[in-house]
Amino acid sequence: MADPRFFQRAGPFTVADLADLVDAELDGDSGRSMTLEDVAPLDKAGPADLSFLDNTKYLPALAETMAGACIVRPEHADQTPNHTVALITQAPYKAYAVAAQAFYPVQEVEDGISPQASVNPQAEIGDNCAIAAGAVIGAGAILGTGTSVGENAVIAPGVVIGGNCSIGPGASLSHCRIGDNVRIYPGVRIGQDGFGFAPDPGGHVKVPQLGLVVIGDNVEIGANTCIDRGSGPDTLIGDGCWIDNLVQIGHNVELGRGCIVVSQVGISGSTKIGDYVVLGGQVGIAGHLQIGAGAQIAAKSGVIKDVPAGTVVGGYPAQPVKDWHRQSIVLARLVKERRQRQ
Repeated sequence: MADPRFFQRAGPFTVADLADLVDAELDGDSGRSMTLEDVAPLDKAGPADLSFLDNTKYLPALAETMAGACIVRPEHADQTPNHTVALITQAPYKAYAVAAQAFYPVQEVEDGISPQASVNPQAEIGDNCAIAAGAVIGAGAILGTGTSVGENAVIAPGVVIGGNCSIGPGASLSHCRIGDNVRIYPGVRIGQDGFGFAPDPGGHVKVPQLGLVVIGDNVEIGANTCIDRGSGPDTLIGDGCWIDNLVQIGHNVELGRGCIVVSQVGISGSTKIGDYVVLGGQVGIAGHLQIGAGAQIAAKSGVIKDVPAGTVVGGYPAQPVKDWHRQSIVLARLVKERRQRQ
C-alpha cells in the first residue's frame, strides 16, 4: 500500500468497473462484483488488490500471487490462479497505468497566490492558478488557467505558460513559450543561454543567444533537466515528448512529437530529431545531425553521424545495432582465443 502521508487513495472499485475503465475483457462472469481497494505488485498483492503481468519474467510470480484480480494478456489468462480474476487485454501495462490513476488520481492543488510569493503587477495570472511561497513571477509573464507554480520557482519576465501546467519547486524559466498540460519537475532550467561562443586564442567571444525555447502540449520534463534557448532560431520541443531527469538539450535543437529521452542524454546544438525517436540513457549526440523519425538509439551510444528514420543503432560510434552486437561477439571470441593460446 502506498504511504498515505504522500498518496491519497480513491475507490474502492468493482472488478467490472475496472474492466470497463481499462477496456479489458473478464475471464467469465465470476468475480465481476468483487471489490478491489488498491493496486500492488504480484508478489505483494492480496485478495483486495489489483495487479498485472506484462513481462514474462514474472510468470512464476503470477502463479503464486494472492491478488484478487490481475491484468494479463490473452495467452496468460489460463495461468492466472483460480482465486484471481483475469482482466484480459493486449496492453497490460497501459491498462494498469489507467487503473492506478483511478486509485491514485492527481491531487488537486489549492488555487491562490501565497502571501510569500512575489508576483509582478504586470504579470497576467489566469483563473484557478496556484502560486506557492517563494515563487517569483516577472513582469509580462502569462500563466494560463489552472497552472501551478511550486515553491521558489522563478518565471522570468515575458514567459508564456499555457493552461493546466505544473512548474515544480526551484525550477527557473526564461525566454520560453510553453503549451498546455506541461509538467515541469523540480530544478528544471529552461531558456538559459546556449553554449555559443567564437573560439579565439585571446579569449573566447560570447555569441548572443537571441532565440527562445518553444515547448508544445502534453510534455513532461524531468528534474534538473536543462534546455538552452536558441541562438537565433528557437529550440523546439514537440507535443507529447517525455524527457527524463538530468538531460541536456542544446541550443537550436528540435525534438519532434512524442520523443522519449532517458536520463543523462546530451543533445548538442542544432541537431534535429524526428517524431517518436527514443534515446536511451546516457546517449550523446553530436551537433548539426539529423535523427530520423522512429529511430531508436541504445543506451550509452555516441552518435556522430545522421541516423536514418526507423533504424535501431548502438555503440560508439553508433551503428546498426545488429552490427554492434556482432562486433562485440567477435571481440569477445578473439579475447577468449588469445587467452587459451597463452
